[in-house]
Amino acid sequence: HPKDSIMNLDKLTYAGNLENLADVEKNPRYTFIHGDICDPETVQKALTGVDVVVHFAAESHVDRSILEPAPFITTNILGTYTLLEAATKVKISRFHHVSTDEVFGSLELVSSSKFNERTPYDPRSPYSASKASSDHLVRAYHETYGLPVTITNCSNNFGPYHFPEKFIPLVITNILEGKKAPVYGDGLHVRDWLYVEDHCRAIDAVLTREGVGETYCVGGLTQDINNLTVVKKILAMMGKSEDMIEFVKDRPGHDRRYAIDWTKIQRELGWQPQHDFDTWLEKTIEWYESHESWWKPLKARK
Repeated sequence: HPKDSIMNLDKLTYAGNLENLADVEKNPRYTFIHGDICDPETVQKALTGVDVVVHFAAESHVDRSILEPAPFITTNILGTYTLLEAATKVKISRFHHVSTDEVFGSLELVSSSKFNERTPYDPRSPYSASKASSDHLVRAYHETYGLPVTITNCSNNFGPYHFPEKFIPLVITNILEGKKAPVYGDGLHVRDWLYVEDHCRAIDAVLTREGVGETYCVGGLTQDINNLTVVKKILAMMGKSEDMIEFVKDRPGHDRRYAIDWTKIQRELGWQPQHDFDTWLEKTIEWYESHESWWKPLKARK
């Protein structure tokens, strides 16, 4: 997109890190604004002159939402409302909302069923409930005010620059520090792993094609890999013993299985995931091994 300019509005919470954008910060087509999406004045000013909004901003760590739901309600619901209000006033040509498959709840562990765009909502955590609320707000602004919106509901991402409180980077960095690799409950919870570049390609496909008012489910190439298997793969790739696994108390309301049917986005937009799990998990491990100066300070944050 050589003719596009990007304006990045970010609150820089504990998970924010300007180092992630070092490669583009001096690009004349890139602008950074330090601000909160819950602040109407900041958002209105930021959106003036903008034609497309891609709404990534969210509190997203389920464990934190269980301990303290308030920031999730504020950022994910009120923040989305604030963005929608401003986008409606300045007549944005596209408002794309990035959401999660967790809004659909949990699938049976022994099952071939998958989430798709017609799956009823059934959120089980404060995080997923807040994202479900934001999805409904986005659709409501399309139906009520004619705001040209699209939504993607993606599965769990993995890859470089992933904040180290998340499952895969937490396991990798713990092992690098000589610590145990934590596994919730029995470790049989299943996730659909999506490499971050595939996710970015999906969003780009949605933005550059017609289909206002549409929702697309975006998933990866994994076939029912449970968390314990993921940890064992990481340990094997890093040449470590499975003795480093530590089973810890399961979190409340822990969804058992996620799986995405991405047939619609493949059929309508020609997108499909290209990065297989094992190859890119190994590359992700290599990235964390060579970027200790990036993740180590982040693990010290609260």
